[in-house]
Amino acid sequence: MGNSLLHGLLIGASLIVAIGAQNAFVLRQGLRREHGWLVAGICAVCDLLLVASGVAGIGPLITSSAVVLLLARWGGVAWLVWQALVAFKRVARPESIALAMNHVPETGVSLASAKPVVIATLGVTLLNPHVYLDTVVMLGIIGGQQSSPAGFVAGASLASLIWFFGLVGLAHWLSPRLQDPRWWQGIDITVGAIMLLIAWQLATRAL
Repeated sequence: MGNSLLHGLLIGASLIVAIGAQNAFVLRQGLRREHGWLVAGICAVCDLLLVASGVAGIGPLITSSAVVLLLARWGGVAWLVWQALVAFKRVARPESIALAMNHVPETGVSLASAKPVVIATLGVTLLNPHVYLDTVVMLGIIGGQQSSPAGFVAGASLASLIWFFGLVGLAHWLSPRLQDPRWWQGIDITVGAIMLLIAWQLATRAL
């Protein structure tokens, strides 16, 4: 279970730390102290439900067929390598969190009103088609091939909890640094390396 949990933690972390509207939204709510912990919790729970549904549904379906398992295995390897190349490409053209914040919807609410914040959080999290490809499909496929699928889900969920609550808790410290593209270059280099490592392990492990 330990290896599966570690794989879930690493792959989950590699997916969620990329610059995007969701991360910018969480960071901004933390900076403005507008239900930041609630926003982080919603994002983490959504990730847990999406990954778990993928592993519980797609994973067993794939592992029940040797042919489909083989196709999914090499499809997962190709996807991980592609994601690594995308991360390395971002190193050459880094952005900052400030640019991503320009595309985040305003909540326009006071501290007394949480409902609009909840709606905005769900929209930023669930209305992005890539979230389903990343969590339900790809993590479902990879998680279903682990020796402990439950451990993989736990690891991926732990990565979400650490990242989102860390963004809120360290918002004031992180904000000026995440506006420096060099920080994101370091993050993307790490992300790319992790993706390639997991792709190698997936390609070389015995079926």
